[in-house]
Formats: sequence, C-alpha cells, structure tokens
Amino acid sequence: MSRQVQHLIRTVVLFGGAVLWLEPAPAQENQGHGSEFHFARLAFGAYGRSYGGSRGEPWLRDWPEADYHFMMGVDRLTLIDATSDSRQVRLEDDSIFDYPAIYAVKVGFMRLNDLEAARLREYLLRGGFLVVDDFHGPAEWEEFAASMQRVFPEKPIVELATSDEVFHVLYDLDQRTQIPGIQAVTSGRTWEHPQGVPAHWRGIHDDAGRLMVAINFNMDLGDAWEHADDAAYPEPLTALAYRFGINYLIYTMTH
Repeated sequence: MSRQVQHLIRTVVLFGGAVLWLEPAPAQENQGHGSEFHFARLAFGAYGRSYGGSRGEPWLRDWPEADYHFMMGVDRLTLIDATSDSRQVRLEDDSIFDYPAIYAVKVGFMRLNDLEAARLREYLLRGGFLVVDDFHGPAEWEEFAASMQRVFPEKPIVELATSDEVFHVLYDLDQRTQIPGIQAVTSGRTWEHPQGVPAHWRGIHDDAGRLMVAINFNMDLGDAWEHADDAAYPEPLTALAYRFGINYLIYTMTH
C-alpha cells in the first residue's frame, strides 16, 4: 500500500451499528470552500422515458440524504478533507473539471447530446472519474449504454473482475452482494426490477488501464447511504455500500 493511500486512511473499521441521524445541511455552492473533496452529482435533463420521481429530476434521487450520509462516512473513515455539502454540476459547466469524481443516478433516463458526450469524454480522459448507480433492468441499461457509446465509441463496457484494483485499494471487496433500495428490502427482495437480477459491476478503462467509469447496475448504493440511520434497512448492506463508495473515492484520488 502506498504512503499516499496510508495518509488517506483513518481506520478500516466500519460502523458497528446504525449511523446516528444528523439533519442534512442544504446544498450551497459556497459551502466548504477550499476543502479537498466535495460530493458532486451529475445533473442532466430527463431526455429519455418519462420520469415520475418525487424530486422532479431523476439525477436528484436520494438527495440530499444519501450525499450527506456518505460524506459523513468519508469524514469518519478516511483522512480526506471532505465537506458535507452536495453540489450539482452539468457537463456544459467548466466547473466540472474541479471535481475528481462525479456521481450519477437514474442514468436510464439520460440521453447525452453530442456536446454533452464530448464534454464527458474530455472530463474522463483528463483524469475524472464517474460513478454510476441506481438504474435497473434492460431498458434502462440500453439507454445508458447508448449514451456511453457516444462518449467512447471505441471503448467497450466490461465486467469488472473481482481482482480489479478498484475493489482492493482499501477494502477487499470480494463479496458480490446485490445492494437494493429500501422498498425492495422491505418487500423481501434484493432487486428493484423484475429483470434486475443479477447485479453487475461494470466499467470503462482508459488506454493505460485506469478505470474511468464505475458502473453499479441493478444496485442502489444511494439508498443504502440514505437510510444508514433507518432500522428498516440492513446495516450490513449499508456498510458494504460505504466500502464500495470509499474505494471508488480513494481510487480516483490516487490514480
């Protein structure tokens, strides 16, 4: 393990129980100015099929609770100077290059135009990292894959092997457990879509082998973070979701 990674790590012990509830602070653009890491969501228009989410935009799903709880985990489990604010960035905005990693949800409702695809390509090739989460079933996969084909027509989306470095940069994530949303859990299921089994960990690498896009398909890490303090959501699944998220973060900050 490199000294840089050792510097980032505070402890490898995850929560022994549920996280205490802390009221999330509203997202503000000037909050935590000068900090090392801010949680950034990719904002996009719902160009695909109609979306009926309660927030009105698919990319806001689980916001702000998921963002806030995850960043509290980052603050507790690492030495990364992270803030609890949540920022939303669009591909057309030059500020996207200020963020080493961007989180995107409900990408089955995203359809990138030529400009957006070119900007995402530039962001990723310049060292950015995209984490994709909370989309399910073949229709949503096809919509997302079509957008990524516009971004990288020459690069395939591949299944990530258990041995991939991103799963071992801090926590050894050999456990391939489907992480579901809370509605699925309370219904006794691990899947959110009838054709949403099994879970897949997929990705896109650059020419040097660096992972640029981490794809969590048929999973919902955001719900596991959002409901970290909810007794109805199993703590082992929340703990696993934190491990994946923190591994992604440390990977992008050290590669």
